Amino acid sequence: MMAERPEVIAKDFPALEKKMGTSFNDPDYLIQAFVHRSYLNEHRDFPLMHNERLEFLGDAVVELIVTEYLFNEFSNPEGELTNWRAALVNAKTLASIAYEIGMEPYLFLSHGEAKDAGTKARDYIMANTIEAVVGAMYLDGGYEAAKKFILQWVIPKLPYILENGLYMDAKSRFQESAQETVGLTPNYKVLGETGPDHAKIFKVGVYLGKELIATGEGMSKQEAQTEAAEMALQAKSWKGPSTRVIKRSPGDPL
Repeated sequence: MMAERPEVIAKDFPALEKKMGTSFNDPDYLIQAFVHRSYLNEHRDFPLMHNERLEFLGDAVVELIVTEYLFNEFSNPEGELTNWRAALVNAKTLASIAYEIGMEPYLFLSHGEAKDAGTKARDYIMANTIEAVVGAMYLDGGYEAAKKFILQWVIPKLPYILENGLYMDAKSRFQESAQETVGLTPNYKVLGETGPDHAKIFKVGVYLGKELIATGEGMSKQEAQTEAAEMALQAKSWKGPSTRVIKRSPGDPL
């Protein structure tokens, strides 16, 4: 049984279940959710597969449960609800929840991947892992088990997202704020590139006129621009546009 293997015992998965507020009938589902593909390259005798199929399933389950919640709770137009959902289920939000729960020490990673703590690559792994965990919950305990987890950990992020305008992408928020506040449209410049061709990291600066406001890094120019815009919003203490929240009542039309 997987739960009796020394490398699994050392990670104390029962403590993680307690933190998450769940209990697995088959602990192997939960363990597999933390197996990164790279780990199997170095541990070919490990009896579980990597977590990518669970991630595929969990991605769909997370989106469905969040969609159902937003549909039932709010009467806002479809476009606004779509933006809210995107902000709730994106990699940044999910990774932050994974770190909040304390999932990182439970990962099964290769020695090379294990050295990348604190990097964007690790953030992606964390976001993918939480989707895999939801997929594992769905298989082990059904829809309600996954829903309980989403309502406990993901949905509570919504008020902060709405208050700070995070339902819009950072570039749009910074552009609207800059045009409204100082009458300028931001422009972005690539300041440097590092790393091999297959894993380049781009550094981008965002400017208002000739003034460099902030920089960002990413595995693509678009990603670096988004981070630069986020840093610029923080530097300027701009929240971005607000939205009207329309709560649904039981008798409201669908």
